[in-house]
Amino acid sequence: MKEVIYAKAEGRLISKYNAMHLTRPVYINTGRVIICTMQQYIDKAKVLIEALPYIRSFYGKTVVIKYGGSAMVNEELKQSVIQDIALMKLVGMCPVIVHGGGNEINTLLKRLDIKTEFVNGLRVTDAETMEVVEMVLSGKVNKEVVTIIQKQGINAVGISGKDGNILTARKKLIDGKDAGFIGEIENVDPKLIKTLIQNDFIPVIAPVAKDMQGHTYNVNADYAASAIAGALQAEKLVFLTDIEGVLKDVNDPHSLISNITVNEAGQLIKEGVISGGMIPKVDCCIDGVKKGVKTVHILDGRVEHSMLLEIFTDRGIGTMIHRD
Repeated sequence: MKEVIYAKAEGRLISKYNAMHLTRPVYINTGRVIICTMQQYIDKAKVLIEALPYIRSFYGKTVVIKYGGSAMVNEELKQSVIQDIALMKLVGMCPVIVHGGGNEINTLLKRLDIKTEFVNGLRVTDAETMEVVEMVLSGKVNKEVVTIIQKQGINAVGISGKDGNILTARKKLIDGKDAGFIGEIENVDPKLIKTLIQNDFIPVIAPVAKDMQGHTYNVNADYAASAIAGALQAEKLVFLTDIEGVLKDVNDPHSLISNITVNEAGQLIKEGVISGGMIPKVDCCIDGVKKGVKTVHILDGRVEHSMLLEIFTDRGIGTMIHRD
């Protein structure tokens, strides 16, 4: 039986061909004809059908996305992430973005010949460095993310944790020592975020906070995202990272743990399975769940459309942490 193949040019069905006659791509005028079998169309439809129960389940629900890592640097990955977020918005979800910007900060500090020092993974932040951090996070990076979203036809508003008193912080000591304007969150006021969501905007939040005296602090974006997700009682908190997720063996990418409870995650930390830089990441996940987030996901942001694959498919691709 001969298979019927449809040829499309510029999205329009133009003719039918017998498969035996199609030995190479066909060109009509200046537009390339795209050849697709009927089975390929059916497979695309199946993907949409698979997503349907998830779209229904998450309609109207808040999803906080911590945006960072390679997905903020690579241009193709940037587009992939923003397309995912735009689709989430268009199918009725309420995305909230909390972004990092370490690479951009490092670039500007180097250009200004300001030395950078890290202690336990946290940037030592004096007054001069804090000015640069706020300028980059609340200015350059924040507005770039907003611009890319709005190119997708979605309304977005860029703010920082200082706006509307979203994030109130106090000085964070590192091993008992003062490391400058590094903050730990004392309180989250989500009113402004909720107002933006209710008015059909995607909030894009820079992790900059202030204390009761008005001093500005640099807050780790992971902790900021977790605190904000908890205050919003979000359905999901998603961390876009440069790792596959939680691995049983860090040297074996195939040892991904796809689904664990808060208690199981804590036990893996005690056993040393989760170690090093993954400990604070997983601690943020556990903290988010304890504050009321239904599920927290650690995803490899280097994979195109990783959020869609995790949220809208049966299998998922990262690690999901949830209540016991």
